[in-house]
Amino acid sequence: MPPRICLVAFFTHEAFFTPLSNIRKIIHEIGSPSESITIIDPNLVGKIVFDNKKDDVIVYKKNTSFFLRILSYFCLNLQVSWKIFLKSKHADSFIFFMESGMPLPMITAKICTRRIFWFLPSSFRKMVEHKKDHVNLLLIPLESILYFITDKIVLYSHNLEKAWNLQKYSEKILIAHEHFIDTSTFTELAPWAGRPFTIGYIGRLSEEKGVQNFVQALPLVFCGHKDLRVLIGGDGDLKETITETLEQEKLSPHINLSGWISREELPRYLNQIQLLVLPSYSEGLPNIVLEAMACGTPVLATPVGAIPDIIEDGKTGFIMENNNPDCIARNIQRVLESTNLNDVTINAKKIMARDFTFENTVKQWRNLFNII
Repeated sequence: MPPRICLVAFFTHEAFFTPLSNIRKIIHEIGSPSESITIIDPNLVGKIVFDNKKDDVIVYKKNTSFFLRILSYFCLNLQVSWKIFLKSKHADSFIFFMESGMPLPMITAKICTRRIFWFLPSSFRKMVEHKKDHVNLLLIPLESILYFITDKIVLYSHNLEKAWNLQKYSEKILIAHEHFIDTSTFTELAPWAGRPFTIGYIGRLSEEKGVQNFVQALPLVFCGHKDLRVLIGGDGDLKETITETLEQEKLSPHINLSGWISREELPRYLNQIQLLVLPSYSEGLPNIVLEAMACGTPVLATPVGAIPDIIEDGKTGFIMENNNPDCIARNIQRVLESTNLNDVTINAKKIMARDFTFENTVKQWRNLFNII
């Protein structure tokens, strides 16, 4: 009998759309007709299509007041817990896809004797450290309790077990990802050598992504490449700060601040740059890395999350030691002067076509549910 799975997810940003959509497709493939509970930011309503008969959608807007945020978060926990209680009649497993677990809903699922899979797309602790959000800091002590409650912790890579300080829960950890690439859409439309002399960053404009470090590295990069152009695609808290920095450094004429790039437009943008730079402090397994590799675009990234599982320096991409501006600039120079970029792009495309198919990803998830 196929598993009866209910997905509980927090949908807070456009970047979350692809992982959430992928998981829903995978669950539909491996389980009986599934249900979901999705907590969504009001600005994102309408970005994803739901089945009104099976999907419960909770619109949740974060308040600015300290006390109101705590109260609304507690009310949200109660609301989700009630829905989990109702759905436990039709589900034998709950997948929580979110950085921060939800205490009351997880406890409710446990009381209902249902299996709990906590799928961690990124580290909540790492994100809070960079954002310095005092309300979210209060949730960190609850993590240990939630790790104890959950039956299985699902990570993208064994590398994350140490990086996210989860060694004590090693017996609960499973490895799987929700990534699969449509290589008919994400494909090389323009050969690397024929593209404009442009490097790019595409992703959230937020502290943990290291994008401000990338911007601070640009004056050093332009010293050696006056004709270089830069694409910065995305939106987020640092948008105004980045704009001000570029204006102060008089770099604005060389920069394309495109704003958020839709998934439909993403292959075209990736085929317009010769290098994608991802200088993150913390990651899980970023879709943009896989999508760039499938498009024949070399990736330069920090060795965080599951990135070292995918990128081998000089063979399938490039790794920089850290994300300080000097290091970013030095490694951009190294990549642009590399003589084996054609081989790197070929190797990267082979990995995407071999390892990140829908069939391979579904197989991982079938194994995951057969373990218990």
